[in-house]
Amino acid sequence: MKGKKSGNVLLLVLLFSFFIIVGKCKLLSESQLKRLDEKTILSKEFRKQQLDEKVISLLKEEENKGKIIGLYLLESNFSNKKFLEEDKKSTYQKLYRKWAENKEWIQYNKVCKAIWNDLKYFPVPLSSKNKKLTVSYVDTWQEKRTYGGERGHEGTDIMAKENVVGVYPIVSMTDGVVTEKGWLEKGGYRIGITGKSGGYFYYAHLDSYSDIEMGQTIKAGEVIGYMGNTGYGKEGTRGKFPVHLHLGIYFYHKGKEVSLNPYWILRYLENHKLKYAFS
Repeated sequence: MKGKKSGNVLLLVLLFSFFIIVGKCKLLSESQLKRLDEKTILSKEFRKQQLDEKVISLLKEEENKGKIIGLYLLESNFSNKKFLEEDKKSTYQKLYRKWAENKEWIQYNKVCKAIWNDLKYFPVPLSSKNKKLTVSYVDTWQEKRTYGGERGHEGTDIMAKENVVGVYPIVSMTDGVVTEKGWLEKGGYRIGITGKSGGYFYYAHLDSYSDIEMGQTIKAGEVIGYMGNTGYGKEGTRGKFPVHLHLGIYFYHKGKEVSLNPYWILRYLENHKLKYAFS
């Protein structure tokens, strides 16, 4: 009789423990889902686009890159924390089912696709004639800038190893349409191209343009201009800083441009460089 009572007590304890664990898991899942709300895409954590090399390597065989990056950022809590299982396809299927339950997923996924899905080429090709014509860049997202008032740096500067204007061609990273062209005091001669998925790609401090016009359809890899050092003054101002390309990437939210960190996007595109003949 005592043995039966002991067995019943043990069963109750096990059931109680089970329900506690299930409850905790449910609460944890609900807490994680709260990372995604209507303000997520405007947060500094999302805009920083902090990734790691492992998730970058996964994108090589993925067509819907935005979806993968979006899931990664949510699941890693917008850091470079590693979470992937060996079976990545199974992992992302499970993650998608989880996050798609959140009503904000559609808008969030749309923004991620606008940023990532149209990417094809690194904006500065390799030279087939002069191996010295290389470039470099570091993550300077939101670093302090003071010209025209103190502000955070909304982009990545791709610096020319050879400080010469009008030599390095700049190509469009995406298919798209030329939606901005002309002089900006801070950006000098610039081109803005809107990709098919809605992302806006901004190329600034150009020395000159190629033969393109506003409203023109552009193919990824097409030359849009040449790297320079224009800007920080009235139209035609040059030489205020070293030769480089300022790359900005934006999406639109309620009619306003929202900037994102291009650094990890460039890291991904390191393996997608064209080779052109320039010297």
